[in-house]
Amino acid sequence: MRWIPLLIILSLAFLGGLYILGNIDDANRRKILLIRLAYLTFLGAILFSPLSFTGTAVYIMPAGIGRVNLRYIYIGLGFIENIILTIPLGFLIKRIFSNMSLISIVPIGFALGAGFEIVQYYLSHTFYINRISDINDVLANGIGIITGFILAMMYYYFFERSQYTKQGN
Repeated sequence: MRWIPLLIILSLAFLGGLYILGNIDDANRRKILLIRLAYLTFLGAILFSPLSFTGTAVYIMPAGIGRVNLRYIYIGLGFIENIILTIPLGFLIKRIFSNMSLISIVPIGFALGAGFEIVQYYLSHTFYINRISDINDVLANGIGIITGFILAMMYYYFFERSQYTKQGN
């Protein structure tokens, strides 16, 4: 029963991969979509399964309902890892919603971080995946999403600017 969330994630990833391979003819677009799918699958596995990743190791969490931390804020390696983990998500959000402003991504980033922790809490109590719902993760995920969004804005600004300069010469 503990592995049901991971099986759902992997099944959806498999079906998504089959769809991409069967329906996308452009090789570059197909490659980009498969990379995005791999990232989202990895993110889902990290967030919503009993698998836990530290910077150097993978281990299986023991069965349990996890804990909740809404008070103690600490910045350590796990905090930095969560920021790095969600930077590509911010980049992806900017890519999909190109007209979204920086002001609008701030509440969305923190809402997504909170949403991840709420789902972890629910899955921990339903499937005993033993995940900790932590205010630190909400903050780190929000900061990572916002950072990725800003990096995407900078990338598109400089990329479009260089394209415009090349066309003008």
